[in-house]
Amino acid sequence: MNGHRHHPPPDDRVAPLPGQAPQPVAHDPDALARVQAILNSASYRIADQDPDFLSLEDTRSLRLQVDYLKAELLLREHDIGHTIVVYGGTRISEPAAADREVADWQAALQADPGNAELARALAIAQRRREKSGYYEVARELGRLIGESGEGPQDCRVVVMTGGGPGIMEAANRGAFDVGAKSVGLNISLPREQFPNPYITPELCFRFHYFALRKLHFVQRAGALVAFPGGYGTLDELFETLTLIQTRKIQPVPVVLVGESYWRRAVDFDFLVDEGVIDPEDRDLFWYAETAPEIWDGIQRWHEANGGSLFPCR
Repeated sequence: MNGHRHHPPPDDRVAPLPGQAPQPVAHDPDALARVQAILNSASYRIADQDPDFLSLEDTRSLRLQVDYLKAELLLREHDIGHTIVVYGGTRISEPAAADREVADWQAALQADPGNAELARALAIAQRRREKSGYYEVARELGRLIGESGEGPQDCRVVVMTGGGPGIMEAANRGAFDVGAKSVGLNISLPREQFPNPYITPELCFRFHYFALRKLHFVQRAGALVAFPGGYGTLDELFETLTLIQTRKIQPVPVVLVGESYWRRAVDFDFLVDEGVIDPEDRDLFWYAETAPEIWDGIQRWHEANGGSLFPCR
C-alpha cells in the first residue's frame, strides 16, 4: 500500500457493470432481437421524452404547468417588471400596405365592374385603410414605452403583445425602433401563425393553452391598451374588465383607443341603462386617440393611485 486514496473516475467506470451490454448472442440467438423490441417500445421511453405520454388526457395538468412555467422563468431571467399589454386587430396594417390593398381591389373591380362581392371587398379595404392610422399610433406608443424609465435597456416596463401582425406588430415595432426589448405571446393554432419580426427573439413565446397565455397577459400588466379589433381583442378586453370589476386582480388602467370605433362596437352606456353593469363599471376604462395621450394617462393613473409603474430594482 502506498498510502494514496484511489478515487473513481469522474465520467465513467473502468469496469463496466453487467447491464451495460446486451446479453451475448452466444447465450441466446434471439436475445438481441428481443432487446431491440423492448428498446422500441413506447413504454421504455423516459417519461419526459415521450410525446405520446405527454399528450394524454391524464397528463394535461403537467402540460398546463410547463406551458406557464417556461415563459415565467424566462421573463424573470430578463428582469421583466411591468408590461404594457397592447391588443388590436391583426388586419389593421400600416398605411402603405393598406393603400396597396385598396389599389388591388380597385383594379379587380375595374376589370369586373358589376361584381358585388368585389365592391364589398373594396369597401371593407377602404375602411381598413381608414383605421391604418392606428398602426402608427401603436408604433409611436411602443417607442414611448421603449424609451421610458432609464432608456431602452430598462426592462422594468416593456411592451407585451400577442405576437401577431397588425396592431401587435406595430407596438413591438415601435419598441424595436428604439432598441428596446418587447414581449410577444404567440399561440399554437391549427393553421400556424408566424410571430411578427420585431419581437425580441428570446422573449417570444408560443403557448398551447389560451388560458395560460391570458394569465401571462395580466400577471405583470401595468396597463391594458385596446385598439380596434375583432373577437380576440374583445375577448382579452372583457376578460380583463371582468377581473378588475370582480377585484380578482388589482385595478390597472384600461385604455380604449379610437372612441368612435369603440362606442359603436360596444354600447357600454346601454349596459348601464339596462342594469346589467353598474355605473362605476363604466369607469373602469377611458378613451384615447394619440400615443402621448395614452402614455401620459397611464402614468397619471399610477401616480394618482399611489403606485409606481417602474418597480424598484
